[in-house]
Amino acid sequence: MRKNQNRFIILGLILALLLAAGCSGQPESVGPAQADKQDVITVTDCVGRQVQVPAQIERVACLSPESGHAMAMFGLGDKVVAATGGMQRDVLLTNMYPHIKDVSVPKSSGVINIEELLSTDPDLVFVRSDTAGNEAEMAKMNKTGLPFLVVDYADIDRQQYALDMMGQALGVQDKAQAFNDYYRRIAKTVTDRLADISPDKRIRLYHSVNEALRTDAEGTLPADWIQVTGAINVSVGQDLKLYEGDYYANLEQIMLWDPEVIICNEPGVAGYILSHEQWAPLQAVKNNKVWQLPIGISRWGHHSSLETPLAILWTAQRLYPDRFTDVDMAAETKQFFQEFFNYELSDELVQNILSGEGMRETKGQ
Repeated sequence: MRKNQNRFIILGLILALLLAAGCSGQPESVGPAQADKQDVITVTDCVGRQVQVPAQIERVACLSPESGHAMAMFGLGDKVVAATGGMQRDVLLTNMYPHIKDVSVPKSSGVINIEELLSTDPDLVFVRSDTAGNEAEMAKMNKTGLPFLVVDYADIDRQQYALDMMGQALGVQDKAQAFNDYYRRIAKTVTDRLADISPDKRIRLYHSVNEALRTDAEGTLPADWIQVTGAINVSVGQDLKLYEGDYYANLEQIMLWDPEVIICNEPGVAGYILSHEQWAPLQAVKNNKVWQLPIGISRWGHHSSLETPLAILWTAQRLYPDRFTDVDMAAETKQFFQEFFNYELSDELVQNILSGEGMRETKGQ
């Protein structure tokens, strides 16, 4: 009897061990390449999506210029396997990483060519907020099974979050943090130096974005950073025309606003404004204060610009030079690229960046 009891006990133990072994098997993971949990990390993107991405990433599709510029800053530009058309026109970016001129461009006019994207075999895809706002495009992306993160530079805080998020996804969060620390330091320095200027003494400014009549609306990154420079952005809070996600003023409105300064981010626009008679009545034109913004890895101050802190410092110095006599923008620019891109700029290239000339190819060039 005791022998039978021992036998039953042994059989029970064996059965328990078998059951335990069966229960220990993990369910199939939902994520890249059915990776083991320790081989993925969870990242929260700019629209709050929690996405599992591979811990080791070798191939990145940048369907947003923001992510392409960040990849260059992180020293990972060689991992870019897909880009935007705009990235391919950024002269400094393609000087740093020449292969970007030849990679696939799977997105055009807001539409992603999924077959072309899949052909690049990316480990991770970055998309813009316009994709997140498009139900059909999001459905297409979700069907691919590719991990993708939404990048949104809606304002200064969200730009800094986006950079931190991309740094986390790519395993270089320390580099993103160093950049954001610099960004905050520049913004604080400028804010502190201009804090005592009363609203009625602040310079009234119009920002031309890509085209003479395209401009800034409230709740955008340019509206946010221009406020830091001590300027009054004349188009913010006004009745602008919204067309395909961009905001436009008309010339009659601009005449009524009569800005003291106009800044332009696209080469050729400043010259257009200064040379066309219909713009002549503006005091900015009369006083020759229509300025081309610098262009480096991106067009400074653009809504997708990585170099927003430099745009803040450059604009504040141009508007209030007596407050920034100690600032040397050439030296600051050179140090910026050395520190964050590990890239040494020649004196000639620094001057090209600050003048905005020859740093961005035109479409179709």
